[in-house]
Amino acid sequence: MNGSPAAGGAEGTPPVAPTVVDVLVIGGGPAGLSSALNLGRARAGVALVDADRPRNAATLLSHGFLTRDGVPPHELRRLARTELEAYPDVVVHGRTKVVAVARADGHPDGARFVATLEGRRAPATIAARAVIVATGLRETLPAVPDIRGFYGMSLFSCAACDGWELRDRPLALIGESADLADRARLIARWTNALTVFTNGSDALGVDAEAELTASGIRVERARIAELQGERGMLSAIVLEGGSRVEIAGGFVRPEWQSALEFLAPLAPDLDDDGHLVTDRSGRSSVPGLYGAGDAAAPGAQQLIVAAGAGARVAAVVVHDALGVTQAH
Repeated sequence: MNGSPAAGGAEGTPPVAPTVVDVLVIGGGPAGLSSALNLGRARAGVALVDADRPRNAATLLSHGFLTRDGVPPHELRRLARTELEAYPDVVVHGRTKVVAVARADGHPDGARFVATLEGRRAPATIAARAVIVATGLRETLPAVPDIRGFYGMSLFSCAACDGWELRDRPLALIGESADLADRARLIARWTNALTVFTNGSDALGVDAEAELTASGIRVERARIAELQGERGMLSAIVLEGGSRVEIAGGFVRPEWQSALEFLAPLAPDLDDDGHLVTDRSGRSSVPGLYGAGDAAAPGAQQLIVAAGAGARVAAVVVHDALGVTQAH
């Protein structure tokens, strides 16, 4: 390892002509940043490419991250990028999109892959001996009027992340997915006053509704007409027909989609939900291509879990390059 980075300085410095890096990290969330940090410490040449469009951009505070409980997500990213500046072989290309990653068969410097980039300050291409995909997920919220006005402030997607702050309040769970009943059972750990809103969908079967009702969880099947509240703080949900349910916050089940179109030239194995299939060490079906964080199956997870996966994959990349099998 110890290849040259694809540019000569920190983020924002005009890049020089593209060259070969040991590892291209795609995505600058917790998984990608953690991978880059640990690779830098292993003296690998790293290019981290980030479109700067995080899934948690609407979230005011993130929770459950040891020593950073309650930190704003953007501050967590800023701190991580500042830490990367201590490693001269790690270069961050912000506001840059990877358009495609293809094989670089016969590359004179031993690169396995070549990535095509779009970004005003980024090189046109970066060649790499290994690639870590940490692009996370896109999310689509249910079609509920003004839901974005409350999302990240009093409506959240992760019960483990935000349940504590909403404990013992009357809460909502809004969703249209097949796992709605399971999510309701989970959220009920934090409240005895939970109402599930299916927004007119058939997400809950009759048996599932009966089971939830028997456990004290209310189910509303009508479409949602309005979310009421001020400054992002939800106070009530109004249903079509006029009934009103008082609520003090809650959770929403987004639909998550992978953002892996750029891997089409490599055709790696994906699961039924479009996530990159990897083994427990982060290796994909394509030698030299790895996945970490939300981009890899099973998908969405807590920030600290994604960061841990990034650190683990970084170690695996180093070991694979050297033919080493021990854990550390």
